[in-house]
Amino acid sequence: MERLEILPIRIRIASIIRKAIYLGEYKSNDKINLSEIAERLNVSRTPVREALQELESEGLVTLAMNKSATVSNIDKKFIQNILEIRVLLESKAAEKAAVNGMETEELLSRLYRFRDLLAEGKDLDNNEYLYLNQDIHSAIWKAADNTQIESILMRQWSGPNHVGDFISRQRHYEESTKEHIEVLEQIKVGNPAKAAKAMEKHISRSMKNILALYDE
Repeated sequence: MERLEILPIRIRIASIIRKAIYLGEYKSNDKINLSEIAERLNVSRTPVREALQELESEGLVTLAMNKSATVSNIDKKFIQNILEIRVLLESKAAEKAAVNGMETEELLSRLYRFRDLLAEGKDLDNNEYLYLNQDIHSAIWKAADNTQIESILMRQWSGPNHVGDFISRQRHYEESTKEHIEVLEQIKVGNPAKAAKAMEKHISRSMKNILALYDE
């Protein structure tokens, strides 16, 4: 199964920086140093510049000639406008995946296992959730069989957008796992309307989590 970690490196780097911007680690008008990012991620400067070019096309940063970029004026409305597009496209992708008969057994098996471990109170590896989350969404994009939807969603990816302590993290895992199961089960039985609705609920909750940071 294809996994986001093997997508073009510029996309992976862009997703890391995008998430940092969404979560306020980089604030409006902050400078992002290309060389520092490259060193931190142990990559060359070329894919970092390409990643910043991706982010510039979204209006998140302005790329300078001096190996740096400046974060745009980011406010709640700016982020909301971007994320609302993702809600629409992720929902459409789930709908089309249900119509196209996406294979769901492997992903559901992994989700059921993850759900059971959570119910047992296990302290799960964050990477396990990260990879499972990536695999679910990327598989749905591909199953939608629309290269434009897949390309746009790939370029909007920021991974799990959660901050907080252990308890809130576990609660997030539980809610997200339940939502993923609902999406895939509706895809499995070939119900496009309910699959789209379940995905809309899932992405909307993620959007609310991010936007809540801008109320603090």
